[in-house]
Amino acid sequence: MNIGSWKFGLGFRGWRGYVLALLSFCAGSLVTARLIRVNEVKAESERVYELRIYHCLPGKLPAMEARFRDTTSRLLAKHDLNVVGYWTAEPDAPGWNDTFVFLLAHSSREDAKKNWDAMRADPAFQEVIKAEQKEPMLDKLDVTYMRPTDFSPMK
Repeated sequence: MNIGSWKFGLGFRGWRGYVLALLSFCAGSLVTARLIRVNEVKAESERVYELRIYHCLPGKLPAMEARFRDTTSRLLAKHDLNVVGYWTAEPDAPGWNDTFVFLLAHSSREDAKKNWDAMRADPAFQEVIKAEQKEPMLDKLDVTYMRPTDFSPMK
């Protein structure tokens, strides 16, 4: 094992491979850490949730659920309107009969507006609106934009 000629059981080429692999790993780790940090900061500062409560006309909740299942949910996804979940109330919840609720997550309020505008302009969504006008299902719509608190598990 001659130190002067780089011989520790590996030739000079062997050491170059290890050094190159180590440098590549370090560079990749730094880039990944930087990208993850940028996303965390953006999510904490701008993320917004949209709560939509559809109060259906009596007896129209099954039709509203079918519309979302068969058509609207695909249009929402197409226009980057990210649904967290859909809900209906338990049968014994007074005042919540015929109520359809869903929650969307947006990267910012501006993105929410841009994506909703794109969906409203979509010809397929125009057909949904025409169908609603022919056979109404919706009595009232409540929309609330919300920001998570600093102690919220969901951010």
